[in-house]
Amino acid sequence: MGGKQKVVNPVYTLRVDLIGGPVSDEFLKKNPQVSRTILVRSKFKLQDLHGAIFDAFGRDEEHMYEFQVGGKKPMDKKARTYGLKMERPSFFVTSEQDGTVDKTSIADLGLKTGQTFFYWFDFGDDWWHSITVEKIDETAPNGKYPLITERIGANPPQYMFDEEDGDEEDCDVEDDVDEADEK
Repeated sequence: MGGKQKVVNPVYTLRVDLIGGPVSDEFLKKNPQVSRTILVRSKFKLQDLHGAIFDAFGRDEEHMYEFQVGGKKPMDKKARTYGLKMERPSFFVTSEQDGTVDKTSIADLGLKTGQTFFYWFDFGDDWWHSITVEKIDETAPNGKYPLITERIGANPPQYMFDEEDGDEEDCDVEDDVDEADEK
């Protein structure tokens, strides 16, 4: 029997949009939208989702990262945070995280179709991504996951000096992320 079957490990279709990071004006002109659609199983840990996003955006060098769930924007104090097991430096919105990426699965987040959450990669360069749950498929096709099903825009260079022109002076930091209110 092939095709679709009932699974206890549904597949989540996630659209991951780059919403902020150090890219040049030239890159933005050529790539006004940069997104990837990734299919992942519900039992995948957040560290696996990080790996899928890391690969989908052509990253070369690992850095610290965090997922923020339940907020309306990045750095929302109301968001639940999931990151690496570590002491949290003062630049984080909260001093405590709600879970670690090695122990928290996609299913643990209680996500619904249409919900958006955020992924913050490299706390120095601040690569921000919004992740929208496009679909949760209870009867998913067999196959290997994660699976990238769509790529819009080029992979941004992880570092501005990796761009062909190599001139950091001409690069602007594109940052559509609103900082959380300081209260």
